[in-house]
Amino acid sequence: MQKTYYPKKSDLSNQEWVLIDAQGQNLGRLATRIAVHLLGKIKPTFTPGVPCGDAVVVINADKIQVTGSKTEEKMYYRHSGFPGGFRETTLEEMLKKHPERVLQRAVWGMLPHNRFGRRLMKKMKIYAGSEHPHQAQQPRPIND
Repeated sequence: MQKTYYPKKSDLSNQEWVLIDAQGQNLGRLATRIAVHLLGKIKPTFTPGVPCGDAVVVINADKIQVTGSKTEEKMYYRHSGFPGGFRETTLEEMLKKHPERVLQRAVWGMLPHNRFGRRLMKKMKIYAGSEHPHQAQQPRPIND
Protein backbone atom coordinates (compact mmCIF):
# COMPACT_ATOMS: atom_id res chain seq x y z
CA MET A 1 0.00 0.00 0.00
CA GLN A 2 1.35 3.45 -0.92
CA LYS A 3 1.19 6.26 1.56
CA THR A 4 0.16 9.76 0.53
CA TYR A 5 3.04 12.21 0.67
CA TYR A 6 2.40 15.51 2.44
CA PRO A 7 5.32 17.95 2.74
CA LYS A 8 6.47 18.94 6.19
CA LYS A 9 6.98 22.54 7.28
CA SER A 10 10.75 22.15 6.83
CA ASP A 11 10.19 21.05 3.20
CA LEU A 12 8.15 24.17 2.47
CA SER A 13 10.71 26.62 3.84
CA ASN A 14 13.05 26.29 0.83
CA GLN A 15 11.25 28.90 -1.25
CA GLU A 16 13.46 30.52 -3.88
CA TRP A 17 13.09 33.72 -5.86
CA VAL A 18 13.13 33.41 -9.66
CA LEU A 19 13.52 36.18 -12.23
CA ILE A 20 11.70 35.93 -15.56
CA ASP A 21 12.36 38.36 -18.41
CA ALA A 22 9.15 38.87 -20.40
CA GLN A 23 10.78 40.64 -23.33
CA GLY A 24 9.57 39.19 -26.64
CA GLN A 25 7.65 36.32 -25.03
CA ASN A 26 4.12 35.21 -25.84
CA LEU A 27 1.58 36.31 -23.20
CA GLY A 28 -0.16 32.95 -22.68
CA ARG A 29 2.97 30.83 -22.63
CA LEU A 30 4.66 33.21 -20.22
CA ALA A 31 1.63 33.21 -17.91
CA THR A 32 1.68 29.41 -17.89
CA ARG A 33 5.36 29.33 -16.90
CA ILE A 34 4.73 31.82 -14.10
CA ALA A 35 1.73 29.85 -12.79
CA VAL A 36 3.76 26.62 -12.78
CA HIS A 37 6.51 28.27 -10.71
CA LEU A 38 4.00 29.83 -8.28
CA LEU A 39 2.21 26.53 -7.75
CA GLY A 40 5.50 24.64 -7.37
CA LYS A 41 4.75 22.06 -10.04
CA ILE A 42 8.42 21.96 -11.04
CA LYS A 43 9.46 20.68 -7.62
CA PRO A 44 9.46 17.02 -6.59
CA THR A 45 7.65 17.94 -3.35
CA PHE A 46 4.62 19.35 -5.22
CA THR A 47 1.34 18.73 -3.44
CA PRO A 48 -1.95 20.31 -4.62
CA GLY A 49 -3.25 22.96 -2.26
CA VAL A 50 0.08 23.41 -0.47
CA PRO A 51 2.16 26.57 -1.10
CA CYS A 52 5.41 24.88 -2.15
CA GLY A 53 6.18 27.18 -5.10
CA ASP A 54 8.68 29.96 -5.59
CA ALA A 55 8.31 33.72 -5.56
CA VAL A 56 8.43 35.13 -9.09
CA VAL A 57 9.78 38.51 -10.24
CA VAL A 58 8.82 39.46 -13.81
CA ILE A 59 10.59 42.29 -15.62
CA ASN A 60 9.96 43.97 -19.00
CA ALA A 61 6.21 43.31 -18.87
CA ASP A 62 5.69 46.15 -21.34
CA LYS A 63 7.53 44.16 -24.04
CA ILE A 64 5.15 41.18 -24.09
CA GLN A 65 4.03 39.94 -27.50
CA VAL A 66 0.72 38.45 -28.61
CA THR A 67 -0.10 36.58 -31.79
CA GLY A 68 -2.66 37.44 -34.41
CA SER A 69 -4.93 40.47 -34.04
CA LYS A 70 -5.43 40.10 -30.29
CA THR A 71 -4.21 43.65 -29.62
CA GLU A 72 -7.38 45.07 -31.21
CA GLU A 73 -9.82 42.21 -30.57
CA LYS A 74 -9.07 41.06 -27.01
CA MET A 75 -11.18 43.01 -24.54
CA TYR A 76 -10.92 43.49 -20.78
CA TYR A 77 -14.15 44.22 -18.92
CA ARG A 78 -14.83 45.82 -15.57
CA HIS A 79 -17.83 47.28 -13.76
CA SER A 80 -17.85 49.95 -11.07
CA GLY A 81 -21.02 48.63 -9.46
CA PHE A 82 -22.99 51.74 -10.36
CA PRO A 83 -25.61 52.03 -13.12
CA GLY A 84 -23.82 52.63 -16.42
CA GLY A 85 -20.50 51.70 -14.86
CA PHE A 86 -19.58 49.00 -17.39
CA ARG A 87 -16.21 49.67 -19.07
CA GLU A 88 -14.29 47.77 -21.70
CA THR A 89 -10.66 48.20 -22.69
CA THR A 90 -8.68 46.63 -25.53
CA LEU A 91 -5.41 44.80 -24.99
CA GLU A 92 -3.57 47.53 -26.86
CA GLU A 93 -4.83 50.22 -24.43
CA MET A 94 -4.02 48.05 -21.41
CA LEU A 95 -0.46 47.44 -22.64
CA LYS A 96 0.05 51.20 -23.02
CA LYS A 97 -1.42 52.20 -19.64
CA HIS A 98 -0.89 49.20 -17.30
CA PRO A 99 1.24 46.42 -18.84
CA GLU A 100 1.58 44.73 -15.43
CA ARG A 101 -2.18 44.16 -15.19
CA VAL A 102 -2.28 42.27 -18.49
CA LEU A 103 0.13 39.66 -17.21
CA GLN A 104 -1.45 39.66 -13.75
CA ARG A 105 -4.89 38.85 -15.19
CA ALA A 106 -3.48 36.13 -17.43
CA VAL A 107 -1.72 34.41 -14.51
CA TRP A 108 -4.78 34.76 -12.26
CA GLY A 109 -6.81 32.86 -14.86
CA MET A 110 -4.44 29.89 -14.46
CA LEU A 111 -4.50 29.73 -10.65
CA PRO A 112 -7.22 28.46 -8.30
CA HIS A 113 -9.88 31.12 -7.67
CA ASN A 114 -9.90 30.90 -3.88
CA ARG A 115 -7.80 31.92 -0.85
CA PHE A 116 -4.94 29.73 -1.99
CA GLY A 117 -4.81 31.43 -5.39
CA ARG A 118 -4.89 34.89 -3.81
CA ARG A 119 -2.03 33.86 -1.54
CA LEU A 120 0.00 32.74 -4.56
CA MET A 121 -0.68 36.00 -6.41
CA LYS A 122 1.02 37.90 -3.58
CA LYS A 123 4.22 35.97 -4.35
CA MET A 124 4.35 37.41 -7.88
CA LYS A 125 5.94 40.82 -8.54
CA ILE A 126 5.58 42.35 -12.02
CA TYR A 127 7.48 45.39 -13.33
CA ALA A 128 7.07 47.16 -16.68
CA GLY A 129 10.76 48.05 -16.99
CA SER A 130 13.97 46.13 -16.50
CA GLU A 131 14.60 47.46 -12.96
CA HIS A 132 13.21 45.80 -9.82
CA PRO A 133 13.76 46.36 -6.06
CA HIS A 134 14.33 42.67 -5.21
CA GLN A 135 18.11 42.44 -5.61
CA ALA A 136 18.48 41.55 -1.91
CA GLN A 137 16.56 38.29 -2.50
CA GLN A 138 19.05 37.32 -5.25
CA PRO A 139 16.49 36.02 -7.76
CA ARG A 140 17.72 33.22 -9.99
CA PRO A 141 17.17 33.99 -13.72
CA ILE A 142 15.03 31.44 -15.57
CA ASN A 143 15.64 30.82 -19.28
CA ASP A 144 13.13 28.13 -20.25
